Amino acid sequence: MQTLEQLRSGQLKGITRLALSEELTEFPMEILELSDTLEILDLSNNQLNDLPNELAQLTHLRILFASSNQFTHLPDVLGQLPVLEMVGFKSNKIKYVSEASLPQKLRWLILTDNEIEILPNSLGQRPRLQKLALAGNQIQELPSSMSALHNLELLRLSANQLTAFPELLLSLPKLAWLAFSGNPFCQHEVDDASIPKVPSNSYTLNHVLGQGASGVISHATWENNQYPFPKEVAVKVFKGEVTSDGYPQDELEACLQAGQHPSLIKSIAQVSEDNYLALVMELIPDNYFNLGLPPSLASCTRDTFKDGFTLTIEQIDLIVQQMIDVFEHLHTNKVCHGDLYAHNVLVNKQNDMIFGDFGAASIYGYLEQAQQEKIKQIEARALKYFIDDLLSICRIEDIKSAKYATLKKLTH
Repeated sequence: MQTLEQLRSGQLKGITRLALSEELTEFPMEILELSDTLEILDLSNNQLNDLPNELAQLTHLRILFASSNQFTHLPDVLGQLPVLEMVGFKSNKIKYVSEASLPQKLRWLILTDNEIEILPNSLGQRPRLQKLALAGNQIQELPSSMSALHNLELLRLSANQLTAFPELLLSLPKLAWLAFSGNPFCQHEVDDASIPKVPSNSYTLNHVLGQGASGVISHATWENNQYPFPKEVAVKVFKGEVTSDGYPQDELEACLQAGQHPSLIKSIAQVSEDNYLALVMELIPDNYFNLGLPPSLASCTRDTFKDGFTLTIEQIDLIVQQMIDVFEHLHTNKVCHGDLYAHNVLVNKQNDMIFGDFGAASIYGYLEQAQQEKIKQIEARALKYFIDDLLSICRIEDIKSAKYATLKKLTH
């Protein structure tokens, strides 16, 4: 993070990346002096409501973030930036996205948590688009032009006002990660009788184990022994607001609908009170670690891994077979996970796998049979990408093995 003072004094001349967060109400025109080199601009967490036409002078700008500001529209000047490919305007007050506002080279568009009702037809005329996050808006239908988005791989449509499942999505050839819960067409009932409800005062939250977009997971202990559960548990307390993937209530329901499986994090109780929603889970042993890391700005939709991290083909095969079994279990229960990635997988040294994070999950058993089959096919692509990503970190000496060839066929 840099400062406005540094910018104005000329200290930042020649930089390629600039981040300013100082309650700005106007775009600092001094940024234009960096036009020869600036590639990434982050103006998130300010009070901006517009960008000047002069922004078009930033001819090298590839990435622009302006989340948590006061924008009510997506500025048209973005469409004039020749190499801009990544745009993030999450958590603004955007109601209007014009036909001219989308850059031609657009690859990644984040408009989560705004007030958008109508999307421009030009959205379907951006052939490089791979990642599109639109959760938490007021969208009632998708433009028909989106059927031309042949490179779209990840789409978040949860928590909108869609009155019917968007049929055009089912024909997109590369779509693999899809979230659509929390729309008016999502009429379903979850049988949660197998997961008992407990009051929030029946346990004590201790230290934080982890947190994400939808909530905080803490170590917890029971206040008494009235429940036949382990003494120590993990409790995920959901945040109240819409997340990048949708509503917390939908995540909880998807967890319950998914049921029990040896390779899924085990849910043992739920809490549903006014302004308090939580899921009680079994603690994951300390010897488990994250298999992968989230996608980077460069990889866009594909997972990354720690430098130097490799697996043998036998390890990969064992993990893949477990994931295939989980995949079939979820879709038997009509749950599309929506985020089938290595970074949502925990493994131990014996390569036992635990899969979690249902933030992007969608229940789909209420849809027509043909639609259900297509949704399973969409997530099957995510499974192929998962296998392909693991094969990318296979030890060199195993690449010519028969098992490698067999797994590689699963990615086609």
